[in-house]
Amino acid sequence: MKIIRLITPQDAPALAELVRVDREFLAPWEPIRSEDYFTADGQHAVIQADLQQHAQGSKLPHVIVDDSGSVIGRITLNGIVRGPFQSCSMGYWVSASHNGRGVATRAVREIVRVAFEKLGLHRVQAETLLNNIRSQRVLERNGFVRYGMAPEYLNIAGRWQDHIMYQLVAG
Repeated sequence: MKIIRLITPQDAPALAELVRVDREFLAPWEPIRSEDYFTADGQHAVIQADLQQHAQGSKLPHVIVDDSGSVIGRITLNGIVRGPFQSCSMGYWVSASHNGRGVATRAVREIVRVAFEKLGLHRVQAETLLNNIRSQRVLERNGFVRYGMAPEYLNIAGRWQDHIMYQLVAG
């Protein structure tokens, strides 16, 4: 059974509830967000922007769903580049209540299959904070290989932080 699907504007209320409830849980791994981000209107704006980029071919925004179809997280292929590069970056999160159950591992496996088989990409990149061991395990379980460390790569939790770089190349 698939656990990912393309995001829709109708997902805004469920996502707003998730990010509101899991605000403290997600905070160490996310940029600082405006208060509006945690509302249905804020999530609707995020979704609309993501779907515009999807229509342009530069993003593939999905939600992660449980067996009942309820939204429990997000997974996105960002910065899709064509031409000789054929690459993207992947980001994901799963709600605290579903963390540690293999959901992220399955979602990554599914989106990588889409990246390689449907989009014809050659490479998927993912980045994790140095202390995000769980996310590193998710990537490694899916065949991603660590290839370096980027100093002060992203502004997370209010400061520029180093990230471990992973990649998976189509085989």
